[in-house]
Amino acid sequence: MLVKVFGAAVQGIDATVITIEVNSTRGCMFHLVGLPDSAVKESHERILSALQVNGYKFPTSQIVINMAPADIRKEGSAYDLPLAIGMMAAKENVSTEKLGKYIIMGELSLDGSLQTIKGALPIAIKAREEGYEGLIVPRQNAKEAAVVNNLKVYGANNIKEVMGFFNGEETLEQTVVNTREEFYAQQTSFEFDFSDVKGQENVKRSLEVAAAGGHNLIMIGAPGSGKSMMAKRLPSILPPLSLGESLETTKIHSVAGKLGKDTSLIAKRPFRSPHHTISQVAMVGGGAYPQPGEISLAHNGLLYLDELAEFNRSVLEVLRQPLEDRTISVSRAKYSIDYPAGFMMIASMNPCPCGYYNHPTKACVCSSGQVQKYLNRISGPLLDRIDIQVEIVPVPFEKISDKRTSEPSSAIRERVIKARQIQEQRYADYPGVYCNAQMSTKLLHTFAEPDSTGLTLLKNAMNRLNLSARAYDRILKVSRTIADLDGSEKVKSAHLAEAISYRNLDRESWAG
Repeated sequence: MLVKVFGAAVQGIDATVITIEVNSTRGCMFHLVGLPDSAVKESHERILSALQVNGYKFPTSQIVINMAPADIRKEGSAYDLPLAIGMMAAKENVSTEKLGKYIIMGELSLDGSLQTIKGALPIAIKAREEGYEGLIVPRQNAKEAAVVNNLKVYGANNIKEVMGFFNGEETLEQTVVNTREEFYAQQTSFEFDFSDVKGQENVKRSLEVAAAGGHNLIMIGAPGSGKSMMAKRLPSILPPLSLGESLETTKIHSVAGKLGKDTSLIAKRPFRSPHHTISQVAMVGGGAYPQPGEISLAHNGLLYLDELAEFNRSVLEVLRQPLEDRTISVSRAKYSIDYPAGFMMIASMNPCPCGYYNHPTKACVCSSGQVQKYLNRISGPLLDRIDIQVEIVPVPFEKISDKRTSEPSSAIRERVIKARQIQEQRYADYPGVYCNAQMSTKLLHTFAEPDSTGLTLLKNAMNRLNLSARAYDRILKVSRTIADLDGSEKVKSAHLAEAISYRNLDRESWAG
């Protein structure tokens, strides 16, 4: 008997429907074809044990299974459940009446229980697109898949429940998620708040500007001056995710297997902070079994690079293209995959190997050559993509011991949201541009052109501070954001002056 069961393969962050054709004939052989990897081939032993433990006999006839389309590589153990259901249906132990209406995915344990899988959300989206009535996945993945409306999602604990469901002997409970209610309920709670930060008003202001315009930022200062502390609090002032952004972010984390148990939608912007020993593949994605990298996991959120100068230079250089294009194409001999990579990069580093260059009280023990060599670990092209550069000095004792609370994140976030709303209206007719940091040169001349007084100020600043030519566009973008925070339609001299102060580390010596 020939039966067809439907599963799905995840490629990048999208899914493709896989048709599993099972033919049972006279004989005693087992054949599995259709480009399965080792994990799929090993499913035979897991299925055999799962059926035996649950009181079913493994088919003794010849079984031929084809996984179509055959030119797509089938990877992982999530095909255990559809393969088992297909084999039992071919032996007429499972009714085929409803098989064609569902996509089935799940990994089997030896006792028949179902283990969590990766990519349940993109599989659910594909099932709805293809017009399937429902999706059957392990119980742990049910809430994740149920955010897709107009699709019946059933979570099962073991293979016996699934077989009983198709035979009409058991009823699986449909998982229903109130997507909007859960999404908006989680958007305002943050672990860290700017009210905990004492002093550093100029740095907090620069972070507010970065959040309002989507600008990349680097903080340079001595150890213990609060760089990491403030970076961890930056998500609390970013504008909330839209439902579309949340869905896209959740898809990426679903494919990477980073969603927690019984998680539906990611409601807060991601904050990724990889260690400086990270490899190129871990940063951009790929590998033998393609997975999203850190820059994709930070999509619609923040990528925080602590101790920037300690990162391998080749790892930092691969960030240059994603920072501009907001996407990364991973091309290998066997595959080519596009991952989204629209993130804000926040970096921090010490000014020298000992960490105390320009410190107000501690002497630096590094020679000028050592300081220069340390700073030159950051290439000019990468620095060119960082709009705001801030120097941090340690907080004096008077500020640390001050018992008065600082401005909370909620107040700063309100100003950031207002500025982002202005930008959304401004760029409504320009696809692909959502904030000031993404402005092209043409848009700069349209929306951020300074007056004659501002041009004179900018010219004098570039000459006196020895700023490089690349700083010009960055200053205009940041000044446009400052003007938006100020509610000003025009870029004024005061806005330019503040933007110039955020480029005071951009010297020719930094370019290496």
